[in-house]
Amino acid sequence: MYLNCKTYFSYRYGTFGTQELVDTAAAKRVKALALTNVNSTADAWDFVDFCRQAGIKPILGAEIRNDQQLMYILLARTDQGLMHINQFISQHLIDKKDFPSRPLLEQVWVIYPLGRYKPEQLEAYELIGVRQEELVKLYGQSPEKHPRKWVVLQPVTYQNKTYYNLHKILRAIDLNTLLSKLNAGDMAGENEFFKDKLELWNGFSEYGFILENTLQVINSCEISMALHTDKNKKFFTSSKEDDRILLEKLAMEGLEERYGAGHRLARERVMKELRIIHELNFSAYFLIVLDVVRYAQNRGFFYVGRGSGANSIVAFCLKITDVDPIKLDLYFERFLNPHRTSPPDFDMDFSWQDRDEVIDYIFKRYGREHVALLGMYSTFQGRAIIRELGKVFGLPKPEIDNLVFRRKEQYPPEDGIQRAILRYGALMEDFPNYQSIHPGGMLISEKPIHSYTALERPPKGFNTAQVDMFLAEKIGLFKLDILSQRGLAHIKDAIGLVKQNKGEEVDIRQVERFFTDPKVADQIRRADTIGCFYIESPAMRQLLTKLRCDDYLTLVAASSIIRPGVAQSGMMKQYIERFHHPHKITYLHPKMKELLEETYGVMVYQEDVIKVAHHFAGLDMGEADILRRAMSGKYRSHNRFKLIEEKFFANCKGLGYPEEVSREVWRQIESFGGYSFSKAHSASFAVESYQSLYLKTYYPMEFMVAVINNFGGFYKTSFYFHELKKSGAKVFPPCVNQGHYLTSILGDEVITGFVHVQNLERKTMDRVLGERAKNGGYHDLTDFIERTHIDAEQLNLLIRVGAMRFTGMEKKELLWHANFSRKRMDTVPVMHSMFQEEMPEFQLPDFPKRPLEDAMDEIELIGFPLGRPFDLVDDDRSGLTYVRQLASLIGKQVCLLGQLVTTKPVRTIRGDTMAFGTFLDEEGDWLDTVHFPPVLKRYPIHAGGFYRIMGKVVQEFGVYSVEVQQLISVGLKKA
Repeated sequence: MYLNCKTYFSYRYGTFGTQELVDTAAAKRVKALALTNVNSTADAWDFVDFCRQAGIKPILGAEIRNDQQLMYILLARTDQGLMHINQFISQHLIDKKDFPSRPLLEQVWVIYPLGRYKPEQLEAYELIGVRQEELVKLYGQSPEKHPRKWVVLQPVTYQNKTYYNLHKILRAIDLNTLLSKLNAGDMAGENEFFKDKLELWNGFSEYGFILENTLQVINSCEISMALHTDKNKKFFTSSKEDDRILLEKLAMEGLEERYGAGHRLARERVMKELRIIHELNFSAYFLIVLDVVRYAQNRGFFYVGRGSGANSIVAFCLKITDVDPIKLDLYFERFLNPHRTSPPDFDMDFSWQDRDEVIDYIFKRYGREHVALLGMYSTFQGRAIIRELGKVFGLPKPEIDNLVFRRKEQYPPEDGIQRAILRYGALMEDFPNYQSIHPGGMLISEKPIHSYTALERPPKGFNTAQVDMFLAEKIGLFKLDILSQRGLAHIKDAIGLVKQNKGEEVDIRQVERFFTDPKVADQIRRADTIGCFYIESPAMRQLLTKLRCDDYLTLVAASSIIRPGVAQSGMMKQYIERFHHPHKITYLHPKMKELLEETYGVMVYQEDVIKVAHHFAGLDMGEADILRRAMSGKYRSHNRFKLIEEKFFANCKGLGYPEEVSREVWRQIESFGGYSFSKAHSASFAVESYQSLYLKTYYPMEFMVAVINNFGGFYKTSFYFHELKKSGAKVFPPCVNQGHYLTSILGDEVITGFVHVQNLERKTMDRVLGERAKNGGYHDLTDFIERTHIDAEQLNLLIRVGAMRFTGMEKKELLWHANFSRKRMDTVPVMHSMFQEEMPEFQLPDFPKRPLEDAMDEIELIGFPLGRPFDLVDDDRSGLTYVRQLASLIGKQVCLLGQLVTTKPVRTIRGDTMAFGTFLDEEGDWLDTVHFPPVLKRYPIHAGGFYRIMGKVVQEFGVYSVEVQQLISVGLKKA
């Protein structure tokens, strides 16, 4: 009877969770149930899974709407019918066109609302749905003349009256209107809940043929697809065996290149991995990833292969990754083993400039019928819920702000509307709000992708599945992550600039050489890492200093313990203390010292959990990985985990360990397992960090220009210009005769790019630079205006930022001539003069120039001065301390002048707010500060600017900072 059920994946319409819908049906002893979300099949396979577990026959379909108008309900009679429904939905969502009034779909029932068509007008697959409250409309129509055309239609949209109210709220949010302004056509009817079966039977008792036909329609529908079975592209070549042979051939070639001939351990591991890869049907997956990598290599794209795939020596030999798993003692089972219940994946990072082309290649190489980006969905959360509900209830913004602030108070507000907002807001917490895109996941299926999901296409994007990663996993589709990051663009552009500016070629993949380079080691030891991927933040630079980091393995550890969960758990502090005092470490057992001496007895990595479980407790590698996954929050409820726990203690007893030692090792696994990070991830990050470090060490100017041109990094652009000048570069304002849209470098001279000039239009500069490229540099102001026909506002911006300095005139004189010339040109046709018309001569007065005028123009137009920012500070320098002096002033009171770089507010255990600050002093050195709650409350830190910083110098493991006691904002000089 229930052929039209919706969940909250009918976004901002339904109120049932998928499991809740099935559980409700099971409680009412429903034997068959149809899921028909609005223009969506997003949770179809969860629904099928839950129904099968509950002994309910699942029927899949969709409710098709054009805006608010219900067109029809589609029900799949077979798996193929579902594929046709997905294709149908996808076609109209992607093309953004209305659904037709009558669809033509194979293996699909089409149910129209009563009154849309007469039964004699319908085809064999078309039906009319009748609601119980609509039965009176059948009188006089003789429905018995067409008994096969009618079915019972009892929509299920919400649970009860309370959720009906929530449904109306969701509709108001969706339509961006006040709740009081909703029309009847904007929302569901008042009877769209689970009516009792007996009530429906009794209601349709006069029309037994409708009940009978409804049952026949239900019986005709069958979804047979099995879940949790491999649905991915089966073969890269023509067969599984050919895939095995090709992968082995390529891996053995790479083995010789990576390790040379005769490396027995590496060869044995390659062969072991190849056997497991073949047995688990992963050969095609490896070959597809390799295919993508080789395309990137051929196009000159930089990439980093990371994720748990970096645990594989086969991936290393194929140059999918640059992480040596033998050198780092990485376990393949962390990536792939027979016990894994979910498929692993490779994370492939590309430059943000190249990623879309790589994605486009995958679509074209493997076919748009088989490829989709992975979807996800955004949910209603916290403060956003209160704001949305406040708007639809019509509350003024100040009242909404107050309610957001007070939402977690123990006692509810007395106002009825505010109580309703908090009540319904709690009900809709975690409801899906809208379809989104996974950051990088891609699906490549053997059957057409529409067999599993409908697709959407975000603006300027690629076809995106309506299913998320969890549902894809349930279906049996594993993802390939094609991610983007700006760090790779820094590297790529820096190499290009080095070649262009110095004529030198840099082979950035020679990372083993970088690991042992003494200059690079010194650079990282001094934490001179601004601009370098993953290691430039204040916290990371402090950690590098505390660990005296100057080698690859220490950087790998630092990349892991800097993670938020690790740091908050106290593990980072424990690691640092043990690093400095290794003689104080007490190991539980000699075996634990053998296993964890590299990390000072701390399980820093997920691989450490596997190592201890395998080598200490005797679990096999697959079981050890299950334990690792369970400790990180997965599968803890599974019976398999309990069995492994029992085996852990039984093995320990059999190995003769005292029970208290075994219990303590288990406790440590539990303690560290939830926070530890993948060593392969950290190792991959560290490789890219070293590549950035090498470029910053040997080519600091080119590297920093590349960072600036990619607008990526922890800090604002102005501080990368600071680093650029610190490296010896001479920085000049933009120039129409020598500059480019992006910042450029020639020798040690850098010309700021036009991209940094606020309100300067890209189309204007494309015209200016295009004309220069075509017909040569500009001779003077008149030549520039006549050739570019630039408008007055854009011309004034160029003059004020200094881009017209090639004329030899001062800005004010240029502005006068420019505006006069523009007015003359506005009165003549827009064309090049046949004869050069000379500019009339004028005797202009002397325009006074103030010392800071250019700097102030740069602050207004670029956002920061290109010269020395401290020249603008209106403050006496007497009695100041500088960062270079702090090491000799530990415990002393000091006063520094600093430019604020960034702050990080944190909560104390007592719930108070404190902050860590980062400043630059006048000599260009970086200063770390600590602002405890009382000081922060009395001396708040405002955005940007200069401060007098008074406090006490403190030191922790070689990091010097100032505990602030007073912070006074310092003004700027008048221009």
